[in-house]
Amino acid sequence: MFDALSDRLQGVFDSLTGKGSLSEKDVDAALREVRVALLEADVALPVVKDFVARVREKAVGEDVIRSVSPGQQVVKIVHDALTEVLAGDDPAPELNLRATPPVAIMMAGLQGSGKTTTAGKIALRLKEKDKKKVLLASLDTRRPAAMEQLQQLAERAGVAFLPIVQGQSATEIAKRAMNAGKLGGHDVVILDTAGRTTVDEDLMGEAAEIARIANPAETLLVADALTGQDAVETAKRFNESLPLTGLVLTRIDGDSRGGAALSMRSVTGLPIKFLGAGEKLDALQAFDARRLAGRILGQGDVVELVEKASEQVDQEEAEKLAKKMKKGQFDMDDLANQLRQLQKMGGLGGVMGLLPGMGKMKKQMAGMEMDDSILKRQEAIISSMTREERAKPIIIKASRKKRIAAGSGVAVPEVNKLIKMHRQMADMMKKAGKGGMKGMMNAMGGMGGGMPGGMDPNKLKALGAGKAAKGEGLPGLPGEGGQMPGLGGMPLGPDGLPIGMPKDGKK
Repeated sequence: MFDALSDRLQGVFDSLTGKGSLSEKDVDAALREVRVALLEADVALPVVKDFVARVREKAVGEDVIRSVSPGQQVVKIVHDALTEVLAGDDPAPELNLRATPPVAIMMAGLQGSGKTTTAGKIALRLKEKDKKKVLLASLDTRRPAAMEQLQQLAERAGVAFLPIVQGQSATEIAKRAMNAGKLGGHDVVILDTAGRTTVDEDLMGEAAEIARIANPAETLLVADALTGQDAVETAKRFNESLPLTGLVLTRIDGDSRGGAALSMRSVTGLPIKFLGAGEKLDALQAFDARRLAGRILGQGDVVELVEKASEQVDQEEAEKLAKKMKKGQFDMDDLANQLRQLQKMGGLGGVMGLLPGMGKMKKQMAGMEMDDSILKRQEAIISSMTREERAKPIIIKASRKKRIAAGSGVAVPEVNKLIKMHRQMADMMKKAGKGGMKGMMNAMGGMGGGMPGGMDPNKLKALGAGKAAKGEGLPGLPGEGGQMPGLGGMPLGPDGLPIGMPKDGKK
């Protein structure tokens, strides 16, 4: 969502970080660009003015002017200001469940904002992360099939659903839901209220009456981030009539300019509690202002990457692979498992978007094959192999390659690339088995003084900076010009790791 804003801000900071010292004139010029970038991202004008004034006040101080790296100091100041805009002085917001069960959570919002899907996502999150017994209830008596939709979501999430009784009003359903929650021993009752295409008196009156009956501990407004400043205006009007406790922004995986998210907290004063990033029930992220600010500024989000890995990686499979690595074993089935795990974590684009320093490379990657079809093709190639071929790829010769290519719908060179990639990964696993991480890094370095394929150190530095001559890449790796396997030519730093990836795994 914040790609356009991130690109503009990266350009501004690049001009600052290259300077040995900063003058007040430099800061003013940079802040003019920041102001334009925020306005183009559809951030509310009062928020932009306040943000720029706050940054300028700190950026022209003596601490920055005399800093060893003034450009980096300004980046930190902007990061802190973004965090304050997104969350104020509040800690990372959590759902308030500190009440006598059943705790009511009321969902409000306009029709089409993703309210019903979000109710299902929160139910799944409460069940899996907080181990709560949840009851979902649909109070939407107006939209056709709204109740059936929530019932299906409840089944997918594995939580209880209040049976549908035709002819009941929303307030009657609310009373029945709270009684059912008590009798069923549920910890949480989530009430999905009706929406409208616009805010009107009937909608607000019904919502206020439901709030009076259920006395919810949380009243969450679900807003579609793609609607820009309209979402901010909707939040203001709901907040004037309902005791809202927090916001949920949906469709943040879309391509809007992101200004609504930056404006929402400042304009309404309400904390953003969750971000919806897709249609799947597990596509709900707890909001964290510092992490989101880091992603906007191209600093990645290693915490989320680790969380995704811990949720998606099969622990049993990981332990099996670790044992095989100790023996120096790594076959095609192991590679297929790695490809599947990568897809579960969001694919190449999803994972790389969370890595520090990758923001600068997005334009370079835009013209390359960075979609998940690469992973699926590679998995299809492996699936077209016999059990013996997967266990011993060395037996795959020309005739077998033709058969595998025909079976997976690719050309023979694609099969060659995958076999080459597997061979190099297997070599790394053998080195790691013998010498641990040091052995693996030596294997990644290849021959010639630790540089891949004996590559000239100056050329490697140029490659890491994205300035290598056309056709020059890391030798010996599959892909055009020796690109990293499956990544379409991602440049590496001088340490052999992706640019911005810290050696110790810390931010």
